[in-house]
Amino acid sequence: MIRLNLRTEIFLLFFFAIIFSCENNNHKEINKETSTVSYLASGTQQMIDSLSVIYSKTNFWKHLYATSESADLIEKKLAELRQGDQMDWQLYIKFGLVCLNAGETEKALKIIQEAKDKFPQFATITPNSKQLYDALAIAWLRKGEQDNCILNHSDESCVFPIKGKGIHTNREGSEKAIELYKEILKAYPNDLESRWLINIAYMTLGEYPDGVPTEYLLQPKQIESDYDLPEFPNIAMSTGLDVNDLSGGIITDDFNGDGFIDILASSWGMKDQIRFFVNDGKGSFIDKSKIAGLKGVTGGLNLRQADFNNDGHLDFLIIRGAWHPLSEMGTQPNSLFKNNGNGTFDDVTISSGLYSVHPTQTATWLDFDLDGDLDLFIGNETSNQQESHPCEFFLNNGDGTFTDIAKEIGLDLTTYAKGVNSGDINNDNLPDLYISSMSGGNFLFVNRGGENPREWKFENISKKAGVELPLKSFATWFFDFDNDGLEDIYVASFDDYAFKKQASEVISGYLGQSFQGEHPRLFKNLGNEKFQDITQQVKLDKAVHSMGCNFGDLDNDGFLDFYLGTGAPDYRAIVPNRVFRNNGGKDFQDVTTSGRFGMLQKGHGVSFADFDNDGDQDIYSVIGGAFSGDIFQNVFYENPGNQENKWITIQLKGDKTINQSAKGARIHLEVEMKDGSSRNIYSTVTPGASFGSNSLQQEIGLGAAKSIINLSVKWPDKKNEYISYGKVDIEQKILISKNSMEVKKIPLMPIQFVKKEMTHHHHH
Repeated sequence: MIRLNLRTEIFLLFFFAIIFSCENNNHKEINKETSTVSYLASGTQQMIDSLSVIYSKTNFWKHLYATSESADLIEKKLAELRQGDQMDWQLYIKFGLVCLNAGETEKALKIIQEAKDKFPQFATITPNSKQLYDALAIAWLRKGEQDNCILNHSDESCVFPIKGKGIHTNREGSEKAIELYKEILKAYPNDLESRWLINIAYMTLGEYPDGVPTEYLLQPKQIESDYDLPEFPNIAMSTGLDVNDLSGGIITDDFNGDGFIDILASSWGMKDQIRFFVNDGKGSFIDKSKIAGLKGVTGGLNLRQADFNNDGHLDFLIIRGAWHPLSEMGTQPNSLFKNNGNGTFDDVTISSGLYSVHPTQTATWLDFDLDGDLDLFIGNETSNQQESHPCEFFLNNGDGTFTDIAKEIGLDLTTYAKGVNSGDINNDNLPDLYISSMSGGNFLFVNRGGENPREWKFENISKKAGVELPLKSFATWFFDFDNDGLEDIYVASFDDYAFKKQASEVISGYLGQSFQGEHPRLFKNLGNEKFQDITQQVKLDKAVHSMGCNFGDLDNDGFLDFYLGTGAPDYRAIVPNRVFRNNGGKDFQDVTTSGRFGMLQKGHGVSFADFDNDGDQDIYSVIGGAFSGDIFQNVFYENPGNQENKWITIQLKGDKTINQSAKGARIHLEVEMKDGSSRNIYSTVTPGASFGSNSLQQEIGLGAAKSIINLSVKWPDKKNEYISYGKVDIEQKILISKNSMEVKKIPLMPIQFVKKEMTHHHHH
């Protein structure tokens, strides 16, 4: 009944909002003097109102990820029990953990300690009491993080292995945690999670490795990188980009067309403001969320960009409701924002026909019928126990509206979709779909074409292509990791061990022991619609469970590397985000510690982009967890550069017959190397992985190149042929338009980032 009422109310709310909105969807011009928008567009206000109705109806008892609201509910229950002289130790621990997860660490410590003192069974550690000791230890460790890494944040806070400015000056939290972990490990010497966390606690005090009891020590040698990549400094604080929120999505792209990459970041809390940072081209980023008409726009675990109406301005989609297929939290609409081309955005979800309420984590834009307009596949989450939320496939009608044709073309699949991406596996220029699932095998749908969009054929070839594993999957992407002209598939595992035992999984990996969970998969494209699982031979059969992720070329050697965000909600999952370097298409090398990428807080949306126009890719990542208290500052890694290797930046521009940002176009570079040999480098216009969006301009490393012998482009059209643009100079930015054979040089305006005074930001 609630579900029906909720939807009815939203419908009525929109119905009246539309009637009274006077059909005016345009912003007034921005007043440059006051830098404010005179009023919000009606579509945006309707969505804000809609989300507040959903918030007011939410039952926080059912909320999967504890919040301050659910803490209040349990506290009332506990007070009732105390009044009636009843004692329930399990409720005590539950309340303590909920307070911890809601960010009320002092309260959590008090409650858990009270339970320890009050109930005789907690005097010693036994299988029944271990849960309380684990809770108390992690609460102290979290207190140390809050006092030092969040309240006294530095650019080295929580970077594994912790050193320098990352060492805690307020020692109490870690010292108390170490005492408890020693007790736990004395009773349970094989408790790998506690062994990992005691090493981390000693690191925070600057006492690793020498202070760690030998029997628990994780040797420095065991965490070394496989390759010596130079350090990428985290400059988020000094550039004012260290916003402090929960898990969320990211887009880095040029939203205002000035040649500089901007940032759009979300945070998944229902009341968390989306943030729009404009790159001013002078070394600073300016928060223009309010001016852009985005004030009050909240939520969204993921973001995807596309120019859906082909007007040359990048629009974006906010994806909401993830992880909540069983509660009202899952009945949140996604939002489509239209870029007005004057620095403002309007929510056009309703007027475009995209409005629907489902729990959603993932979506991909693709021109499946090659008619020049980008269509949208949305992966919804169906859990085993409840009503189904089929995936949606929105056909772009070419007039700013969409029609869901998923059922007609057989893509209304019901699964717990966590990642979706489009790529062209058989080089026929028709984009195919890969969908990763939390509820069984993954899906590969090959686009078989058709005369009429509504009679289009997608064939599910997952089984015969051999790409169904792992059975519980998350982030995924297509990329040509070995430059053979065929798109390969990477898919991350995120099984029960990833959720509950991530710390023990990670230390097992570092210790060279077998781990219990699934490893990710790299499927090499064999070219005949078959793939080979080569995970083991490329050395990726590791305990790396990831949510946020993306790929790019960190050292400009012409081979694609990738960054994996961790994401598990549990506070004990204090494990590093990991970065892997592509070793010439032969295998992958862990470069986490040498590059200083090992942020120990939860990693979500990840993006590679050249923010400072110096020809190499930097990384921005949204950090922060699922629980409402698990906030942390985002990271921004500046690429130190590689003098040996060359690069080129290519911007493709479509026309009326091809989507403006040329999403899906393939680039083939034939490169002459300094030693006289030649090699091929392939690149696809895509935002990259399923959780995080790279810029759509192609920032391509060329290795030790002397020249580009030939550049050719296969545009996303029905011709399916490469057009050659001939010899092109290296180390420059060029623009190629579909309707011209001219290769136009665009002046690259390099930026020196303004290193602002390192004052601490605490925005939450």
